[in-house]
Amino acid sequence: MINNNPIGLFDSGIGGTSIWREIHQLLPNENTIYLADSKNAPYGEKSKEEIIHLSYKNTEFLLDQNCKIIVVACNTATTNAVKELRAKYKVPFIGIEPAIKPAALHSKTQKIGILATKGTLNSELFSKNTEQFKNIQIIEQIGFGLVELIENGKINSSEMNELLKKYLDPMIQCNIDYLVLGCSHYPYLIPQIKKLLPQNITIIDSGEAVAKQTKKILEETVGLREDSNKSESLFYSNTKIKVLQEILENKYPILFKDF
Repeated sequence: MINNNPIGLFDSGIGGTSIWREIHQLLPNENTIYLADSKNAPYGEKSKEEIIHLSYKNTEFLLDQNCKIIVVACNTATTNAVKELRAKYKVPFIGIEPAIKPAALHSKTQKIGILATKGTLNSELFSKNTEQFKNIQIIEQIGFGLVELIENGKINSSEMNELLKKYLDPMIQCNIDYLVLGCSHYPYLIPQIKKLLPQNITIIDSGEAVAKQTKKILEETVGLREDSNKSESLFYSNTKIKVLQEILENKYPILFKDF
């Protein structure tokens, strides 16, 4: 099956570009449209009802652009709204959830850490996914302030380093051997996180798994693109375009859209 329509992605800001990079690397022939709802970031501090409403709005924008599949490149939106999205729209949805399972299955200390937003850690889906690992101690930490700093272009700031140290030190003291990043913004913090963690602690994020799942679902449902013309990647943002440009290294067109 051939389908030359674009893959749509949305996130509460620029963080989901970490997911977009993995998808673009695995599926370079696919056109993509990315929606950065930075004006409403972070989703992690909002109510479930607000997150569902914003997810509906983002989805409808991408459907208006004829997207053939939608990647919810946001842990908080996935854990709070993907069930409702799948029930409301016919297009396939790919969600992103914290990679608890591989960390739990491979942990030797039986202790893993997860750094995520309040909205993700408090969600019903997250609770359901962690119940099956009763023999694993999961040290949860809400990343208060991290998304806001990333959205304001302060990834390498002293404030960021201080927050990360505050959040990671208790996990290190608990003898974790895996750290799960439960927010699509957080992969951009991996260089700083590595400096703060002992070498025996493995960092896991969900980007590669999401890309593989996107390819699988495309092949099974709506189809891949087959076009001799070079693929196009288009980005929309409703604020902070400069920060998005910096994350993308000014390689792609970014359009302002007040949605």
